[in-house]
Amino acid sequence: MTWFKKTKTQPKKVKIPEGSWVKCESCKEIVYRKEIERNLKVCPKCNYHFRIDARERINLLFDPGSFEEMDTLIVSADPLCFKDTVPYKERLETYTGKTGLSEAAVSGIALVNGLRVSAMIMDFAFMGGSMGSAVGEKIMRAVERATDEKIPLITVSSSGGARMQEGIFSLMQMARVSAAIGRLKNNSIPYISILADPTFGGVTASFAMLGDIIIAEPRSLIGFAGPRVIEQTIKQQLPDNFQRAEFLLEHGLIDLVVHRKDIKCAMAKLLAHLNPVL
Repeated sequence: MTWFKKTKTQPKKVKIPEGSWVKCESCKEIVYRKEIERNLKVCPKCNYHFRIDARERINLLFDPGSFEEMDTLIVSADPLCFKDTVPYKERLETYTGKTGLSEAAVSGIALVNGLRVSAMIMDFAFMGGSMGSAVGEKIMRAVERATDEKIPLITVSSSGGARMQEGIFSLMQMARVSAAIGRLKNNSIPYISILADPTFGGVTASFAMLGDIIIAEPRSLIGFAGPRVIEQTIKQQLPDNFQRAEFLLEHGLIDLVVHRKDIKCAMAKLLAHLNPVL
């Protein structure tokens, strides 16, 4: 006869909704997703800035409801009839479905503390923010609006560089947008360039580094070629934090490193100083 019986108590299972937690790519800590979203998608533990899409960036930088999108009918063609694992046209359709965007850039007119500006924001989620002919045209029109209306230009870059599926047509955009920005500067119109993680290739080699003031988010990767390619080329180990925003600031390649929550305020102050009559 058993006088005492040991009963096993089953631990109560807590059901955690899928996707509620996010692993920070920098500190590797597991953080509650809603906490990150409340913090403008910045890790509360290490200050790592997660990537955000173009719509989120617009809500962050400009006065609420002030952004008027333009150039919505400009989309990429397929001049080379390019095909890798899938046809280029099919790839574009896939990314349009994923992001809700027609291209890797959104352009238009907006207000910064009541000041009218011409804006262009890139979205890395659309084919790595690559600059093809459509993106180049959107940048051109944003620059031309700023020149014609004599209003400041704001660009936000987040890109892997030129779009290989368009070959020389994508590389031509570097010269086009750089020439347009030259005309903008000849008219003494302010241009603020914001660099987000990552900004590379033909975007860095053209309009992204031509701003009167260049701002970067903390620890953003910024460069032309990737660090692995550079190491293999020069046969040397690169310094710590090479191509990070703080490294570029220390070496005079950019002007400011600003936390995401402070960028709008910084833009407003800079615009007031660059052209107080605006």
